[in-house]
Amino acid sequence: MPFAEQPVRRVAAAEGVRSSGPWPHTIPAVRQLLTDGLDLDPGVTFLVGENGTGKSTLVEAIAVAYGLSPEGGSTGARLTTRATESPLADELLLTRGIGGKRAGFFLRAETMHGFYTYLEDNPRTSGSADLAFHEMSHGESFLRLINDRFIRRGFYCLDEPESALSFSSSLAVVGVLNRLAESGSQVLCATHSPVIAALPGATILETGDWGIRKTVWEDLELVQNWRAYLRHPEQYLRHVL
Repeated sequence: MPFAEQPVRRVAAAEGVRSSGPWPHTIPAVRQLLTDGLDLDPGVTFLVGENGTGKSTLVEAIAVAYGLSPEGGSTGARLTTRATESPLADELLLTRGIGGKRAGFFLRAETMHGFYTYLEDNPRTSGSADLAFHEMSHGESFLRLINDRFIRRGFYCLDEPESALSFSSSLAVVGVLNRLAESGSQVLCATHSPVIAALPGATILETGDWGIRKTVWEDLELVQNWRAYLRHPEQYLRHVL
């Protein structure tokens, strides 16, 4: 893809970095990325997998390597409270697309309330007040933030946005992600939501003991488990009740 215009074409290990180090190198998906590299397609890419398989670690590291704050926000945000991110970002080399936009945003579910306070303390340069995110419900604030900030062409990273969203709000996010893709933006999203991951045309990467593999929505273990549970919830609940 010599003339690819998406913000990030490829993610690989920086020079001199080996995949035999301590955590997070012990995660198969991280080890595969550092060994083989990962080409990112234009449009939307979902990372799907069980807890602990590395999808959030990868999204966070790629976002930080791109220049986004590890606690969320745009390329200009500098929110820092307590560092919890892995050192992986410093071990990555991003190959950018020719003419790719530098704008971006990282939505990290677990730090969004702190980010709202950061926005209050750092109002927009236009002088106008920002949206009163703290006065909204958890889900409403997420959806308003996405609609308000995901407007420029660039690179958007999301870490489990569904944690605050209802079914209908999740569908609304699918619409926003589709709009971004159609406008030439690139999206990398870690998710447990079969609703969000069902976006037509998206690339789906599944993380697990095997590392990272490309798959389709119908074959996701996540989708199969939800379908089975909704058909016969009693078969699952009898093991925990």
